[in-house]
Amino acid sequence: MTERYLIVGLGNPGREYQDTRHNVGFRCADALVKAHGLSYDARKKSKAKIADGTITGKRVLIAKPHTFMNLSGSSVQGLASFYQIPPSHILVIYDDLDLPPGTLRIRPKGGSGGHRGMTDIINKLGSQDFPRIRFGIGRPPGQMDPAAFVLHLFDADDLPLIEQTVERAIKAVETWLSDGIDTAMNRYNGTTDSRTESNPEPQSPPEQAD
Repeated sequence: MTERYLIVGLGNPGREYQDTRHNVGFRCADALVKAHGLSYDARKKSKAKIADGTITGKRVLIAKPHTFMNLSGSSVQGLASFYQIPPSHILVIYDDLDLPPGTLRIRPKGGSGGHRGMTDIINKLGSQDFPRIRFGIGRPPGQMDPAAFVLHLFDADDLPLIEQTVERAIKAVETWLSDGIDTAMNRYNGTTDSRTESNPEPQSPPEQAD
């Protein structure tokens, strides 16, 4: 049986959430599907929109759980079980309040960092030993409630940086598939300004937990 890889972008379904900060995982999944000429199946599988195809010679499923963010785990676990995909072949992309906009933090495993979607995935899989890409969205201004902040659209001034970071996230996924997690970390961890593909700086050994 051909090995499969599962790439999951987290977000909330519905037009009202489409371009919010909380949906950068969906945004990355859509960009990856488009970049490789794939398309989502008409029918959902395990309560997720999925695209099935090949990237860098690897058989992949790209999934957007439509369970709402906090219940993402049931969708991910269902897909992993049905397609017999081990945690090491599952990569999750999601928003992170504690990272500045434009920052990617790629890790081979770790905790949820308080992200409820990730908490549910870890609980449902019974493991935190799966790769992830944390996509920085920054902290809310002033006394704004973080729960409200993540459901707002990005500021217009931030959009060019966000789009650049989405492109870097796609390249990080491709590198993970072709060359492994350590190479992806070395090339794409950090910000657009601090890292370049042509001159990546070496990283310290992978952290064991977030």
